[in-house]
Amino acid sequence: MIQRISILLSLCLTLFPFWTGSAVPSSPQVTHMIKKEAFGKTPDGKPVELYTLKNKHGMEVRAMTYGGAIVSIRVPDKKGHFDDVVLGFDKADDYTAKVPYFGAIIGRYGNRIAKGKFTLDGKEYTLPINDGPNSLHGGNKGFDKVVWEAEPLEKPDEVGVIFKHTSPDGDEGYPGNLKMTVTYTLNDKNELIFEYHATTDKATPVNLTNHTYFNLAGDGQRDILGHELLLNADTFTPVNKTLIPTGKIVSVKGMPLDFTKSTVIGARIDQKDEQLIFGHGYDHNFVLNRKDKGLTLAARVYEPAAGRVMEVYTTEPGVQFYSGNFLDGTLTGKQGHVYKLRYGFCLETQHYPDSPNEPSFPSTILRPGQTYHSTTVYKFSTR
Repeated sequence: MIQRISILLSLCLTLFPFWTGSAVPSSPQVTHMIKKEAFGKTPDGKPVELYTLKNKHGMEVRAMTYGGAIVSIRVPDKKGHFDDVVLGFDKADDYTAKVPYFGAIIGRYGNRIAKGKFTLDGKEYTLPINDGPNSLHGGNKGFDKVVWEAEPLEKPDEVGVIFKHTSPDGDEGYPGNLKMTVTYTLNDKNELIFEYHATTDKATPVNLTNHTYFNLAGDGQRDILGHELLLNADTFTPVNKTLIPTGKIVSVKGMPLDFTKSTVIGARIDQKDEQLIFGHGYDHNFVLNRKDKGLTLAARVYEPAAGRVMEVYTTEPGVQFYSGNFLDGTLTGKQGHVYKLRYGFCLETQHYPDSPNEPSFPSTILRPGQTYHSTTVYKFSTR
């Protein structure tokens, strides 16, 4: 009898290897995910791919090869409900047809260069004029309008995408063959990390950034004026009426640009202040308070209704805060949402605007033998 029971038990363990005498455990949970899929084509027929990253908490980031653009970021609110907190489109066609820079890698030079000209090593270079009298975000065909090569990145506690692109000598007027690698990494701390590397064979200005528009309310159907913003910056670079820095660095104290304490974005945005009039709201570079060259807190944003918090850390010396002043209701985005005035904000970590023409600003010149390296972290949480 005992022998028969032993044989029966052995048979059960063979047929049902997970049986332990109590409960049958569920299958192991997948903690990370990375997926690649087709996402349309450019007007000239180049295929666009979409990468989806997900961490063990369910945070999800989608990025495409056209412009290396962040298409969506889904994070939970204080009740655990997930929403997409960035502006964008449902199809690649809309990104190629319109020019709001939604989510894209910006370069060769993020922000403005006065009159589209700079002099480097005694030679004057001329760039396309695409923003009033100035050159903006790399010119007519910046890095937001090219298809980047991409490959997945997977590690035990993070997933990502490695984007690569070479900008040829003379591209949009810039000198040198610029080879770039931009890596997006999503980890289990709910951090989205942007890491930029570049090398060149001729001296050239380089100022890479990302132009994602955020709305932490998560519905894309209301403005961002109720968000509370803190900027770790006691000073900023004031601009003239064409949004080119004057060359001065000025204290924010007593100005509507003072976000050294957490302040509602809409509290002072319509004040009759010259800087706000020039920018039609906030569109300014803030000089970060830094102790060293490592990652430093640049900004913290809190949306009270959803309870979402986004912190921005960077190795860059500045951050451009843009309050969506030129969104005007003519763009219909994801799920049919119409993006009206100030429905999104940007925090573009960067060197200062027009640095090639301002010797007193931190240099943006990359030379042969040097490596450009910049890191920015967007960290999401709730309270």
